[in-house]
Amino acid sequence: MGLFDNILNTANNASTNASKGNGGNESVTFTFAKLPESLAELQALPEAFMDTPYKTAALSLLALCAFAADEEIGKEMLNFLKGPEPLTPSEISFIKDRFRDSKLVPFSYFKGAKPENNYTPDVPFTVTIFSNPYSFQNENFATLHVKSGGADSPRQFRLRLKPSTGVWYLLEQMVLVGIRPAVKDDPWA
Repeated sequence: MGLFDNILNTANNASTNASKGNGGNESVTFTFAKLPESLAELQALPEAFMDTPYKTAALSLLALCAFAADEEIGKEMLNFLKGPEPLTPSEISFIKDRFRDSKLVPFSYFKGAKPENNYTPDVPFTVTIFSNPYSFQNENFATLHVKSGGADSPRQFRLRLKPSTGVWYLLEQMVLVGIRPAVKDDPWA
């Protein structure tokens, strides 16, 4: 039995596509054949070099999916992505609180996931991370965005570059916020 079997009936490795959007915006699409089920699997992905903030944001979404399935594995992944500043007790508490009602929120950001199909993403797992004109206003910091199939407005990741290594780390995520209920959980559906 796989780590995510209790949340989704899915399966999945990784490739990347980048394209320039309008108005100087950039979007980077990541495709993962499989969601990593351990820190070692996450670190084996090509994105784990974290040499762009887009890669770190995409990996952060994978780590949140893992956290939904297994808290300890998710914490290991997130601590790796946070680099020199691991998760604080309040961040862990916040993440756990976000999953009390539904563990589907991080899955809602993948292509094909929407309330009508109970946020079951298409396989392979595809997510697009994008910037806007304000994403890189402060040196060594980035605010990137991702769209959910269950929300009208994009959500954000804040990332920070460690100049001595050229690695982008996760500062904070603002993606574990409410989404429309999945059909299976909606009494009015």
